[in-house]
Order: sequence, then structure tokens, then C-alpha cells
Amino acid sequence: MAGGQPDNAAIRAQLAEVNLVWKQTFGKEQRDRFATVQKFIDSECIRLMVPYTPMKNGILMKNAVLGTTIGSGKVVYNSPYARYQYYGKLMVSSVNGSAYARSGESKVLTNIDLKYNTSSSPCHPKAQKMWFEAMKADKREQILRGAAAIARRKR
Repeated sequence: MAGGQPDNAAIRAQLAEVNLVWKQTFGKEQRDRFATVQKFIDSECIRLMVPYTPMKNGILMKNAVLGTTIGSGKVVYNSPYARYQYYGKLMVSSVNGSAYARSGESKVLTNIDLKYNTSSSPCHPKAQKMWFEAMKADKREQILRGAAAIARRKR
């Protein structure tokens, strides 16, 4: 299968012969269709994660849009604190134990869960750690139905 295009095939039996000839554009059409579905999935994941994503000033959500190449199959948060927020454990200064470390100080992980403020942000009522997993648990079927509908569309 060169370049995603299946090879033509001839099948011979005692009393019959079948030649399978693929449409020349089949491989490209399928790659294009897959790319369209992947773009939908990436965009939907980013959009549907909004109510689950912690928000103080909106930078974390904007990072998902800015850090992600739509269609790549990866949602990327390029903010330095995104991982800290995602896994939801408090990190403190190795020098004085404060949640705020001075420049050059390292932070150490604690076993204390972060608390996400859901009351001050009505757009983020489900804000929590591991927001992608939470969104996926709630919206998986919706995303799959949308992707399937796009995949079935005639061009």
C-alpha cells in the first residue's frame, strides 16, 4: 500500500477470476477524511473542556488553543503551571514551604490536593484536576457521534 493507496489485486479460482481495482484517489480521500475527523475531535475536546478547566484569568484555557496544532491528535498546554494544575497537588518552595517560590527556588510536591474555585466562575462549574479525563467521561459519546457523522459524509 504505497502512500496509503491499496494495491489492486487479482483473485483467481477454478471457475472465476475477480479483479479488484481501487479508485485512484481512494487513499488520498481517506487520509483527507481522517484529517477532517481528527480536527473535529481536537477542536471539540478543547471546547468541551472549558467548564472543567480551572480558571483564574483564562490563560490556561487560551494555552490549549495556542499550544495545540488542530488535527495533530494532541491537546497541548504550554503554560508552565498547566501540569501542576492538571494533576492537582500543591507544590511549595523548597526553602520556606510557601506556595510562592522566589526566582531560582525549586518547588517540591506535597500530598495536599489543590482546591478549585467553582463558585466565582459560572462558566467553570466543574473545574477540577485532570479536566480532560473528566470531560471525556461526560462527553465521550457526543464526540464519537460527531466524529462518526463527519466520517460518513459524502464529499
